[in-house]
Amino acid sequence: MKSHSIDGNIIKADCGASLTRLSAEAQKAGLSGLEFAYGIPGTLGGGVFMNAGAYGGSMSDVVISSICLDTQNDTIRKIDLDEHEFAYRHSIYTKNPQLVILAAMLKLDSGNPAEIAAQMNEHIRSRKEKQPLEFPSAGSVFKRPVGYYAGELIEKSGLKGYRIGGAEVSQKHAGF
Repeated sequence: MKSHSIDGNIIKADCGASLTRLSAEAQKAGLSGLEFAYGIPGTLGGGVFMNAGAYGGSMSDVVISSICLDTQNDTIRKIDLDEHEFAYRHSIYTKNPQLVILAAMLKLDSGNPAEIAAQMNEHIRSRKEKQPLEFPSAGSVFKRPVGYYAGELIEKSGLKGYRIGGAEVSQKHAGF
């Protein structure tokens, strides 16, 4: 469930497709809009589920529809953009666990591949500088409280570097 196809400015991809790989494929095709997702260590399904976002972009900016399995009645459903109920780290899927994302369609804009690559390279440079990418991680999984950054609150709580067994709050960025 990792395949994808590109038709004009539409990408259709399975839920298991890597967000980073989809971003790179879009860039090669001269499609802009997924630059924010380059370097996010997750899949399209997870990204749609939680309306993943970074650097001013989010899945709600590019998703036009998704396909899901409704496990309550064993049917395949198409969810159109307005039905997704996208909000900060929220979608229809976060409150309906019976809906299992299978695929999504993304609409991107035409762009200059070199400019898209430059933006992606800047994002990955920033990620490497600020995030503990050199270690295994579940990523930054905390919601930002309005007006605050989760990592900053965790650090101020004295938990930066806190360990339990082999798990540790990152010394580099407490949001990881």
